[in-house]
Amino acid sequence: MRKIIVTAYDERWPAAFEDTAAEICRVLEAGCLDVQHIGSTAVPGLAAKPVIDVLVEVVDIMAVDRFEAEFRKLGYQAKGENGLPGRRYFERGGNERTHHVHCYEQGNPEIVRHLVFRDFLKANPQTAAAYGELKMELAKQYPLNIEQYIKGKQMMVEEIEKKAIGAI
Repeated sequence: MRKIIVTAYDERWPAAFEDTAAEICRVLEAGCLDVQHIGSTAVPGLAAKPVIDVLVEVVDIMAVDRFEAEFRKLGYQAKGENGLPGRRYFERGGNERTHHVHCYEQGNPEIVRHLVFRDFLKANPQTAAAYGELKMELAKQYPLNIEQYIKGKQMMVEEIEKKAIGAI
């Protein structure tokens, strides 16, 4: 069972993302249009689960499936859509998760949603701090229950998303 741990911001997260982005670009080559650091580890100063979330924009989402063996060689487990149609999702680290890779085809609205959420938190440090505090509290309250952790932060995530999307 995976324990939920939320830690203070780690200055090494951006470098970990850069290394990961380079690996992914080498695997996907011309099919990769963009790689972005998303999620809480992408927001300086924000407390987060120490998992690097990566958004990959690709030319053709179906083509990503052909690269599962290459992702496996890098330590990733392919999870298909993993509940979100139009996405290809990969995890690295098993129960000691270190990376989540979310691949979307160009034009998928999830790309914008992830990026505006991240950018809103970067531009609004008070909101980011409140979000980080909530996550730390939830991790203490539900250390072995990811569903309750997610449910506990859902309302705040939705509020931030509305503000972020309204700001564009």
